[in-house]
Amino acid sequence: MAGNGEVRSKRKSSPVIVMSRPSKIYKQDPYPSVSENGQPPPEDDQYSMEMDGDDRLSLPPVAATADTAEWQATIERVVRNVVSIHFCQTCSFDTDPAISSEATGFVVDAEKGYILTNRHVVGAGPFWGYCIFDNHEECDVYPVYRDPVHDFGILRFDPKAIKYMPLTALTLRPDLAKVGAEIRVVGNDAGEKLSILSGVISRLDRNAPEYGEGYSDFNTNYIQAAAAASGGSSGSPVVNLDGHAVALQAGGRADGAATDYFLPLDRPLRALDCIRRGESIPRGTIQTQWVIKPFDECRRLGLSSKWEAAIRKGFPKETGMLVAEIVLPEGPGDKQLEEGDVLIRVNGELLTQFVRLDSILDSNVDKKVSLLVQRGGKDVEVELHVGDLHAITPDRFVTVCGASFHNLSYQQARLYAIPVKGVYVCEAAGSFKFETTDSGWLIESIDQKKTPDLDTFIEVMSKIPDRARVVVRYKHVRDLHTLNTSIIYIDRHWSDKMRLAVRNDVTGIWDFTNLANPLPAAPPVRSKADFARLDTVTHPAAADVIRSFVRVSCTMPLKLDGFPRARKVGFGLVINADKGLVLVSRGIVPFDLCDLSLTIAESIIVEAKVVFLHPLANYAIIQYDPSLVDAPVQSAKLATEHIKQGASTIFFGWNKNFRASVTPTTVTDITTVAIPSNGSAPRYRAINLDAITVDTGLSGQCGSGVLVREDGTVEALWLNYLGERSPHNQTDVEYHLGLATPTVLPILSQIQSGTIPSLRILNIETNTVQMSQCRIMGVSEHWITKVAEANPSRHQLFMVRKTDCAPPSSSSEYQSLQEGDIILTLNDKLITRVSELDIMYDRESLDALIVRRGRELTLRVPTIPTSDLNTARAVIFCGAVLHAPHHAVRQQISRLHSEVYVSVRTRGSPAYQYGLAPTNFITAVNDVPTPTLTEFVNETGKIEDNTYFRLRVVTFDNVPWVATMKKCEHYFPTLEFVKEGGVWRKKTFGREGDGVGGMGGMGGGVDEAGVDGGGGVDDLVDG
Repeated sequence: MAGNGEVRSKRKSSPVIVMSRPSKIYKQDPYPSVSENGQPPPEDDQYSMEMDGDDRLSLPPVAATADTAEWQATIERVVRNVVSIHFCQTCSFDTDPAISSEATGFVVDAEKGYILTNRHVVGAGPFWGYCIFDNHEECDVYPVYRDPVHDFGILRFDPKAIKYMPLTALTLRPDLAKVGAEIRVVGNDAGEKLSILSGVISRLDRNAPEYGEGYSDFNTNYIQAAAAASGGSSGSPVVNLDGHAVALQAGGRADGAATDYFLPLDRPLRALDCIRRGESIPRGTIQTQWVIKPFDECRRLGLSSKWEAAIRKGFPKETGMLVAEIVLPEGPGDKQLEEGDVLIRVNGELLTQFVRLDSILDSNVDKKVSLLVQRGGKDVEVELHVGDLHAITPDRFVTVCGASFHNLSYQQARLYAIPVKGVYVCEAAGSFKFETTDSGWLIESIDQKKTPDLDTFIEVMSKIPDRARVVVRYKHVRDLHTLNTSIIYIDRHWSDKMRLAVRNDVTGIWDFTNLANPLPAAPPVRSKADFARLDTVTHPAAADVIRSFVRVSCTMPLKLDGFPRARKVGFGLVINADKGLVLVSRGIVPFDLCDLSLTIAESIIVEAKVVFLHPLANYAIIQYDPSLVDAPVQSAKLATEHIKQGASTIFFGWNKNFRASVTPTTVTDITTVAIPSNGSAPRYRAINLDAITVDTGLSGQCGSGVLVREDGTVEALWLNYLGERSPHNQTDVEYHLGLATPTVLPILSQIQSGTIPSLRILNIETNTVQMSQCRIMGVSEHWITKVAEANPSRHQLFMVRKTDCAPPSSSSEYQSLQEGDIILTLNDKLITRVSELDIMYDRESLDALIVRRGRELTLRVPTIPTSDLNTARAVIFCGAVLHAPHHAVRQQISRLHSEVYVSVRTRGSPAYQYGLAPTNFITAVNDVPTPTLTEFVNETGKIEDNTYFRLRVVTFDNVPWVATMKKCEHYFPTLEFVKEGGVWRKKTFGREGDGVGGMGGMGGGVDEAGVDGGGGVDDLVDG
């Protein structure tokens, strides 16, 4: 770690200013991202660039002037060749995250349909996109080549698709890039369709800029100019007065300086010629990074005057030489070359330029080359084997258990100066969602078996049964000194496919193949254990409540209902040990599409299922098989009387380290609360409940526990409540409050008797009003007196703060409560306590006496069933999770526009690219109304793959708009999760063999209904 607490990079750092690549136009994300631990992720510095000390004085920027007639004529010819590229990198792969973005390219072969752009646009992984020509004709583009190192890639399009303008191509002339030459950068600058920026070439020999921990070019010189291009200009042609492309726009400064960096076109021209001839493009490497250093620095490294004189004589315009910067361990140059070696000759030829070095290496793949270097003033000659650069650049990945893996790339190895070997987790999600960062992990072994490469990894994973728990050992590329060890839960039921994706440069898409089918889970066996003793606690009966606690781990394979996490861990209270019933917070188990594991006595792990979810009171009842547990688990004894304010009690809680904490305390307050709503993404919250607070600091540290008497009777449950997202640091607020046990006894009684309650509720949210307020609002003295008699400790009534959106099936024979109504009685029962509202649970309607606008009114108000408030069906379409609006949405909206609600979307998907955002409602597909998911699935099923369709959408704030979107079943197939007979099942609609875009764990890279994103359907299906 560096002194400031940040991770120290292995790369040489520089104290000079930071720059960034004006690479792509990222889609604006109105839903800020958070990491799995609820903390905001680190600033995405993929394109922040450190100066390498080589940014010497250059020619000053030239003031923009009106273009001459010659330049105007040139620009008119050039713009016809320039295209705006709209694309998705559909999943995280190598150094590239899943993104939706825009960039620029230009036609370099009009007959065969080739477009030149940047490598960081084409990306290393799956790409899906289209281009728009100057006359606004559109066609699909497919990658045919992305260079393993240099920042250029080539896309293919169908020339026949462009019908309304003649196609021409720009000629690549790398030889015309000269210092002082006036140039124009023609491209999609700052998201504009077309922008023309002027500049002057000031340098030809700067080193390739470094862009932090993402993709960076190296082993090439860059051209520097004063042009000041910005986001979206990546891939723009840099043209001279004759209309020839002399360079490719690739990067620039982000500090306001008018400086741009262009890639020379020597290597792109060679690659294009090979592709035109139908030949492969050989690329050689000795796994060594070289940089240009000026002669004065080379002299300090030991360059002799003899060799300096020879170089200056042979290359009179050169001012520097190539010096070894990084020699990768276990590579061809390891133990033969050293950092600081000054390159003199290659195969007997004096050499000072990257272009010539590249040419020699590319012509000698799998052959030997001899290098003469100077090391500390001495000549050292070495013979090295030239490796195949394509062989150490991943062109395949495997997805299993919701995560994605490929062999470590040369790019990543060079960045951290480590050997090019190992299995790299490109999408750390699902079973491989480790606790800290989402990327950069290298898998050392799984299930005690080493995994040195991807093939071995596939073989090992194929033999592990579903639901197994295995040991995984792994390191991070930034810290190979530390070997981490974790136990992971293997999910081969939700993420059942083990799928191999292989890049196809002929078609431009990635081909998916199913590998090993999942092995069935091993049958559970009975295990024995005992609970730890709390010997230091002065109240043994209270301490013995530890035997009533189990640790609950909830893993959600799909993000539903706006819940921001894919995994939660806490503690539950055993309420019936004989039947295996456990009460747990809904902040831990938010819905029933989940995998539940209970750890009993810190020793026995058993599976569990959801039995009941309370719609308002923030608890769930889950159940395990007690026959599998040989341990002295005891049912908690629950108090039947409400605990009082000021009462002494014992706080027993579990802290964040899963350690029990016990201390005497006092109840400080019991007040009616409603957990604040989350404005950007509605999600479950508790309302209309009496919350207990105590005077110990442990209460804020413990999210699970109880308030217990000295005799061991549990007086209140201590639960964590998920609240709003903080607008300041984008973290989720959790409240820790007590819930009196008598409020849960009626529900528990039914469940223990074998009946699952089917509750009905008033669709309102209330808050308390004191008598002074009641008088002002029109409550008579008669009722104020009655309130004082009925509830001597708390003189209060309830006012309707908010009414939920009425369900479509609500009957007109009933009258509804309105905001501002003060409730006096329900079914002739005066309501002064929250628990008295429980009368609604088993009645279809209630006779209510209220005060509205100063007048007493008698109403017959309906209750609504809660059975349809829990999500029972979800559809994944074009990278978005759709389901009926859940209860939290109905609480916060005044009108439901349809039953097709966008809960989540994943980055790099069509939903993200075309702006379909969480909290939107879809009302029609191709102008056909789709009020329900069934109609939506039917209509979208009629749409051919890779074709456009229209969606009518309404925002959460009632703003209608129309989205056009292109279907992409290959990378984002339609899936459905449906609950049938109390059991969730996954259904597929796509063709067999279709991939799941990104496959990366739909809990990793997602817009979590206002939280973040990562790429691919398994980003939503996060096992």
